[in-house]
Amino acid sequence: MFDAVRNNKRIAQIILALLIVPFAFFGLDSYFTSGPGGNEMATVGGSKISMNEFDQALRDQQDRLRQSMGGQVDRAVLESEAMRRSVVENLVNQRLLAMHAADNGLVVTQQQMQQVIATVPAFQEDGRFSLERYEAAVRAQGMTPAMFEARLGQDLRVQQVALAVGQSAFTAQASVQRFLEAQLEERKVSELKFSPEAFLAQVELPDDAAKKYYDANPERFERPARLRAEYLVFDENALLKQVSVSDDEIRKFYEANTARFGQPEERNARHILIEAAADAPAEEVAKASEKAAALLAQVRANPKRFAELAKAESQDPGSAARGGELGFFGRGAMVKPFEDAVFSLEKGQISDVVRSDFGFHIIQVVDIKPAKARPFEEVRDEIADELKRQAASRRLAEQAEHFANLVYEQADSLQPAAEALGLEIRQTDWISREEGSIGSFKNEKLLNGLFSDEAVKNGRNVEAVEVSRGTLVSARVRDFEAAQRLPFEEIKASIEKQLRAEEASKLAVARGEAALAALAKGEQASGAWSEARVVRRANPELAPAAIDAVFGAAESKLPAYAGVAMPEGGYSVFRLESVTRPELAKDDPRLQAVSQQYQRLIAERDFNAFLASLRERYEVEINEAALQVAQQP
Repeated sequence: MFDAVRNNKRIAQIILALLIVPFAFFGLDSYFTSGPGGNEMATVGGSKISMNEFDQALRDQQDRLRQSMGGQVDRAVLESEAMRRSVVENLVNQRLLAMHAADNGLVVTQQQMQQVIATVPAFQEDGRFSLERYEAAVRAQGMTPAMFEARLGQDLRVQQVALAVGQSAFTAQASVQRFLEAQLEERKVSELKFSPEAFLAQVELPDDAAKKYYDANPERFERPARLRAEYLVFDENALLKQVSVSDDEIRKFYEANTARFGQPEERNARHILIEAAADAPAEEVAKASEKAAALLAQVRANPKRFAELAKAESQDPGSAARGGELGFFGRGAMVKPFEDAVFSLEKGQISDVVRSDFGFHIIQVVDIKPAKARPFEEVRDEIADELKRQAASRRLAEQAEHFANLVYEQADSLQPAAEALGLEIRQTDWISREEGSIGSFKNEKLLNGLFSDEAVKNGRNVEAVEVSRGTLVSARVRDFEAAQRLPFEEIKASIEKQLRAEEASKLAVARGEAALAALAKGEQASGAWSEARVVRRANPELAPAAIDAVFGAAESKLPAYAGVAMPEGGYSVFRLESVTRPELAKDDPRLQAVSQQYQRLIAERDFNAFLASLRERYEVEINEAALQVAQQP
């Protein structure tokens, strides 16, 4: 089985990727112990998943998401029911696999355990297993080696189950070849379109058609509840207006950071490189050194020939064509021996032979830009802006809690918080819960708060919500309108437009079907055919329904015809003019790529089916009430 892990890493990744929450450090020994009564998030075959276990897994998953997104994650996403449910489902899947492994007596030997531990990079030093690093890493997780190995053994038994399912995925070469040939098959077609717009003039609606449709479809004309809100944004930009810095502070900052506001010395140099790697054999190094010394003698004898010799002899492909010239650069841009030589020379001076990890260099300084400082007046505004932002950032951290307390404790108005912190009360237009946003912030928790009874009926401020990193928003309802049916006269014109379009589409479909029937009989069809084009299944230029029609057309007698009602309305008739099938060699690399993709799909399908069968074997119950309570703000 452990050979299978090594030899089928791709399948292992597919299967194990379905189990998002890692096993090794999250208490798999709790799989077979019961949590306290009434405090479980789910039960699997009588084994309980406790609320504590769920909370820990949720925090870990949230931390991983924050890390992967660089910390810029909407809190509403982290606190959403979808996030919580995905964690519960993964915990259930892990428990199912662990119970199946235990019931089937899967065993991990001590030798296998040691082999796995020895290959973990975190436990290695200089590419070899280190007992000290292993013990230190385990202790950092709050475990002893025995505890870690017990949990790792559980993890490995679960992986044995997952891999056994993944390895069963099999793809026949003949099936793969037929699939790829079908994807690469080319069909040359022309199109005859019957668009609804061409039939609009023929549509006549009864006078009461719109009213009948309005009465028959009341749910389609419901306007959801909506409101207008006022809100406060507490962030660094809001506080910038309240911050000022003196000329003295700006001057002191400038004088304390002169290096930052200066332009360091830069030099333009050219060189001739004779390559000799740092680990090259001694004979090769000696030969390169001799050649460099000979070239140095030539350029010293006639410095005007430097560029000529660089073009002819330098082994630096990036600069040789330019006569060895490298352009202007400062310190830190080149390897140290090269840099030290360049910055020790005068303009026009030629160095001795310089050895670096790349080989032997002969260097000439072409020009020098001396260091210079940007004048104070040039950077004054830049420094002032930075100092203001620093002060605003400090004030933000100090006053964020004060802002949250003000809007909560004086919940009947935003005015006290606005006056105390110098904030502007802003207003929204009409917004709905589903499609609304507060200014530029679309935040589920904030919108849910605004549409809650506490905000709508009692007129209270919504508690401060962190809509993005370092930005808090509180809002309150100004005007509210409950869900209502739109008046008929207000939407009559749009209903009539929709009904005309539907009737025109029906006429277009009928005309298209008639044209297809005529073509099938060998008759002509009126209309303009498009220019012929080649289409493939693998690179569809047509709608899926059209692709199905084109590749479903019989090819025994050409031209052949197929027709389909189009998703956007109307009808299209396709004339199949030619069919070209690829000829694939058995060693075509595309076959291998398709086979791997197909095998991954089968492995994932089989694994999901296996989990479904385990759910039937081990009864699974999820505490929906606890899940819903957990997601409430």
